[in-house]
Amino acid sequence: YRKAAEQGHEKAQFSLGNMYDDGRGVKQDDVEAVKWYRQAAEQGVAEAQFNLGVMYANGQGVNQDYFEAVRWFLQAAEQGVASAQANLGSAYTAGRGVRQDDTEAVKWFKKAAENGSADGQFKLGLVYLIGRGIQKDRTLAKEWLGKACDNGNQQGCEFYGKLNRGEL
Repeated sequence: YRKAAEQGHEKAQFSLGNMYDDGRGVKQDDVEAVKWYRQAAEQGVAEAQFNLGVMYANGQGVNQDYFEAVRWFLQAAEQGVASAQANLGSAYTAGRGVRQDDTEAVKWFKKAAENGSADGQFKLGLVYLIGRGIQKDRTLAKEWLGKACDNGNQQGCEFYGKLNRGEL
């Protein structure tokens, strides 16, 4: 992969970034992972944009920078990466790297949920449950929490169960 990556092949750059990120076939190295993710991300590889956003959000291989994380999440989200959409929703909920905006958070949670993100489905279910940034709707909360549960989100299962038992 290295030779192709050094020649500018974006998929090879992304793969090499993953290898350094995970320590697969090379010594794990966050700085090297960031280097290769950035090169692929700048060429429009959505998954690399998302991974680079995660690196900035977590301060892995770079100084933690929520503004930079959001910049990369947005690029990936606009290409349909559901995990990036869910992370953008969370950024807007918390006001990390962006101005806090519940309505914008809901918009991104909806996109993530509709694109199959269990995390997005869980968070959309929660905002429907508590009415944050959207009209409270227990029926839709239950629907989205159920979908999150079906997709393996344990918190979604817990909240879905509590709703069904009348505990919420």
